[in-house]
Amino acid sequence: MIYCVEDDSNIRELVIYTLETTGYKARGFENGKEFFKALTSEIPELVLMDIMLPGEDGLELLKRMKAFPRTKDIPVIMVTAKGAEYDKVKGLDLGADDYVAKPFGMMELMSRIKAVLRRSRKNVGESDDTIRRGELEIKLKKHEVTAAGEVVTLTLKEYELLKRLMQNPNIVMTRDRLLEEIWGYDFDGETRTVDVHIRTLRQKLGVSGELIETVRGVGYRISKQ
Repeated sequence: MIYCVEDDSNIRELVIYTLETTGYKARGFENGKEFFKALTSEIPELVLMDIMLPGEDGLELLKRMKAFPRTKDIPVIMVTAKGAEYDKVKGLDLGADDYVAKPFGMMELMSRIKAVLRRSRKNVGESDDTIRRGELEIKLKKHEVTAAGEVVTLTLKEYELLKRLMQNPNIVMTRDRLLEEIWGYDFDGETRTVDVHIRTLRQKLGVSGELIETVRGVGYRISKQ
């Protein structure tokens, strides 16, 4: 089941129709009150959340979702206004998994939904909500990273960067992709931002930092050990 929280009935109905014709079950809601009432009876596999809503906006609803154990792990894709960079970054910092900017095409939306669902299902498959690569370990529910048994303190961006790499072992993650997925938008080619965070991440991880490999001219990957 996928929930769509969108006050524009035309967009909401089109999204629901597209989801159902591609094999998903879906329900639509025009405001947060209806949405949270539905959450008491059924937990969806993913939520598509518009930011501009009557009453509580999408960011406030996202914050409430992440505050409750029953709903905090539901994947969320935020729908933002075109060029609203602050909303994109704020949503990702609050725990959203992705964003799509209006106006959007149905093919783009479905592609993002499928990608988030793939990542979400992969995470569920990790035993005890833990990802392990060599002596490096992330406890997803605790938001805790350990290297060789020692807890490592990371910033939010460092944590998200490491998590993306560990969730995709042996897959090269380009700088542009990391910028979009973690920071929410590109920095007009300022991929140096990723390089700086990788450097500090390696330093904090000590010997385990060697698991993060540089693929010259492309990006980074983490070894599957």
